[in-house]
Amino acid sequence: MTVASPSSPAPIPAPSPALSPSPAGTAATDPRSASLARIATSAVRSEWLKLRSVRSTIWSMLVALGILVGLGALFCAARVARWDHLDPAERLRFDATRFSLNGILLAQLAIGVLGVLVMTSEYATGQIRATLGATPQRRIVLAAKVFVFCATTFVVSLIGCLVAFTIGQSILSAKHAQAHLGDPGVLRAVIGGAVYLTLIGAFGVGLGVILRRTAGAIATLVGFVLILPLLVSFLPSPWNDDIIKYLPGEAGGQLFSVIHQPAMLSWPAGLAVLAAYAIVALVVGMVLLVQRDA
Repeated sequence: MTVASPSSPAPIPAPSPALSPSPAGTAATDPRSASLARIATSAVRSEWLKLRSVRSTIWSMLVALGILVGLGALFCAARVARWDHLDPAERLRFDATRFSLNGILLAQLAIGVLGVLVMTSEYATGQIRATLGATPQRRIVLAAKVFVFCATTFVVSLIGCLVAFTIGQSILSAKHAQAHLGDPGVLRAVIGGAVYLTLIGAFGVGLGVILRRTAGAIATLVGFVLILPLLVSFLPSPWNDDIIKYLPGEAGGQLFSVIHQPAMLSWPAGLAVLAAYAIVALVVGMVLLVQRDA
């Protein structure tokens, strides 16, 4: 029998497959990134299920579409009835695209209220505890809510704006005052109407996260969009003109206008201002969501 010498070197264990280097050309997958991706995907699916299964979503979207299309058609019919009595200068300044999309001014309340309810309804029912218990990553939860809500709102709003534009222009064609999608700035304005409603809805989501109460968040939204412009209009000139163009409704209104008003911001600047309102509200809401108890 052969006995190994004590001084002989110990055998070197074979490298473990788990520790062996990856083959050339393949990148190792970060488990943490993959886990976050799965969590985010699950959160998006959960938020989509909650959004489409709640009756308030369906009713708010239907009300917004009805107002958007109905009021646009009503405004266009009223303008056709008065067209022969308008001054030539007023006819030249007439923005047919904006006029057919004037229903946005009231439809934004339905979209904004729905954005508020996306958050406050969960606090009212206590469902937010189950949501955060299933997904403790609160930033991911809020990001999923905003993504699902904004994607849904944009698609529905874009359909509504296209229908409102088509019906409105068919009414205005009786006086040959209609616009066409191929005209300069028209398609941008129609898409801009959908972007405006989406950002107003995102602003509502942010207010819902910050205030947690439906009544308070809706009152704040209405104050920013409707009441504050009226109050600013009573200020002495030029303060009223200098302030009002930076309010969300007036700044964002340039998104669905073809003819630019000299006293207002350009549509890219208006988009930046309105987006800033929504982003600030969402960022503040995210900070409070992380810091406060559910």
